[in-house]
Amino acid sequence: MNVLVAGSHGQVGQHVTRLLAESDHSVQGMVRVESQAPDIRDLGAEPVVADLTGDVSHAVEEIDAIIFAAGSGGEDVWGVDRDGAINLIDEAVSAGVERFVMLSSINADHPENSPEALREYLRAKGEADEYLQQSNLTYTIVRPGPLTNEGGTERIKTGTDLDRDAIEIPREDVARTLIATLGAESTYDETFELAAGEVSVGEELETPLQT
Repeated sequence: MNVLVAGSHGQVGQHVTRLLAESDHSVQGMVRVESQAPDIRDLGAEPVVADLTGDVSHAVEEIDAIIFAAGSGGEDVWGVDRDGAINLIDEAVSAGVERFVMLSSINADHPENSPEALREYLRAKGEADEYLQQSNLTYTIVRPGPLTNEGGTERIKTGTDLDRDAIEIPREDVARTLIATLGAESTYDETFELAAGEVSVGEELETPLQT
């Protein structure tokens, strides 16, 4: 596939971009400003400069799949995390992109179950997720628990109601999961939670909705 990574300069996005560049996929790394482009080239990808809050139509040309790993870092949750995602979803539909993988967050469907400081972000993510679910794209929405910078283990746990006391996961394993869903039909049009686990990524994604 020719894959566009939105948020390719972010912490998870850089893992996604690097791993895709090492795979058989072609990868375009979307960045907001030209100054970030050299970093994307260093990861082995072709940079595409596009701002999610503006015109992104050129970024989806000849793209087969999109991995959305972008985020505002809490600075503009409605403009980037919700409306930016919706903007890219709309352009993907218009361009005939077939596959859209969304990096979301655990509790995006129930913000009230998270600390107050996170609830606005989670509401924004939840609305973007719902918009994607209602589109005609073949989607997967992945909702990991708290992210860490520990080395990836390539072992995960998925489900729809994971134990909230054991849901941390390394960013690298989130990236591997996002990539693995691209061709995993068991994840098509599904939404699931993600945490560190004991089962390999490929095996766990065979039944991603089991708790």
